[in-house]
Amino acid sequence: MRLPGTRYQEHGWEQVRKLLGHCSLQAFRQLEMHQLLDPGQHAPLLDSYTDAVAAALRAGARSARAEAEGNSYGDSVYELSLSLLFELQAQPSFWLAFAAAVAAEHARSGAFWLDAAAEGVMRKKVNDMYAGLRDKVDADSYIATTGRDCSPNKIYTYRMLDTAYREIASLFADWRQHAGQVGAILGRPLDGSPIEVRQMKSIGGCKAEWIIRWSESQERYAGSPGPLHTRSKRFASLKNSPDKIAAMLAEIGDYEELSANLDRADDWQGDAGEAALWLEDYWRVIGESEQQEAHGGLQDEDRILPEPAADEAPGDAEQEGEGAAATASPEPDARDLAHDLAHDLAAEQALAGALSLPPRYLELARSAQESGSWALRILAAESLPIRLAVYQKLLGVADDTYPDAWLDPATGELPTLQQLAALDRISMPTLRKRRNEAIDKLYAANTGKG
Repeated sequence: MRLPGTRYQEHGWEQVRKLLGHCSLQAFRQLEMHQLLDPGQHAPLLDSYTDAVAAALRAGARSARAEAEGNSYGDSVYELSLSLLFELQAQPSFWLAFAAAVAAEHARSGAFWLDAAAEGVMRKKVNDMYAGLRDKVDADSYIATTGRDCSPNKIYTYRMLDTAYREIASLFADWRQHAGQVGAILGRPLDGSPIEVRQMKSIGGCKAEWIIRWSESQERYAGSPGPLHTRSKRFASLKNSPDKIAAMLAEIGDYEELSANLDRADDWQGDAGEAALWLEDYWRVIGESEQQEAHGGLQDEDRILPEPAADEAPGDAEQEGEGAAATASPEPDARDLAHDLAHDLAAEQALAGALSLPPRYLELARSAQESGSWALRILAAESLPIRLAVYQKLLGVADDTYPDAWLDPATGELPTLQQLAALDRISMPTLRKRRNEAIDKLYAANTGKG
């Protein structure tokens, strides 16, 4: 979800939350946690916590999760995490609320932070702290950007409506399997394909009454009441205010449409890259000219040279047979090899980015596997995507043994087979064939027949 001034409401938040939780647990191991029970120590402990988490974030700044895209404005997960951490210094009330929650848990369970099995409890409290802080920060930024009033609760409401729209869009996309609930949302029994399924192309096309009916139908079709129909009073008034819902949906839709050009920046970014290369070449030529002049060299008269022939060097036409072989190009020098490597790396990064993976995914994933592992020795001739497809087949998409660099930060799992095939620039059937052949190699080596 995008709103004016907000940075933390998009797809990358889940990874920001996980990264801050992971680094916070590392920081807590360095702190005297019992000081959280002493109100007089809260301020200095916040300083120590901030320093420790910032150090942990910087240490992992090149990890796949940290380098993942955090929002549509170009902020990485690492950048969003670090800036939100420093916001905690400006909004210490969230730290005090966290300290109060830890003290309450201590009253029930004692020094629970010493128990490794209680890390989940501590992580949950950290998540709650940052979830509240992000809405406060984004609400303040919304006010500064638009001049309109906003609160963390209103940001939360915007997010609820955005989530509701996406649930409805999912039901509409598979309306045949959810005909009963889709009919309840539209307010009529379905007779063939509903035209609304094709008409609702964005959140701006979602109607307020559909949100209300979706929430009302959730208890019947999903087993629990929707957000507008729970016992909580947070959204109770909204179910009787379709005009307010419609205005908020329209605002989200209008801004997403306005800012959608950010998603199509490839063309102008490519032009900018070409311009930068041209300028770099220009200044190189100027520098060489100035250096030659400074050493007393003669300057050639400015002139436009004809383009050299692409396939022939001077004198090639006069040589045949073995004589032509003598004029073959020499081995590429180090600069040519470096240029080729840089070109291949740039192509890899562009491909990974197009698949919604971190740009340096392949580079980091290659370096993450232990070079001495038995499986790598057997599959050394296979490409990295093939090896990952093998692990996915044998161990599943998620396993505790997988390095973070192998995982798609958006899912916390290995990339899909479609992504792996695209990374290897082969078709899905070819990927499956090579994967199965690689698995056969492992089985043969394991039984001593390979």
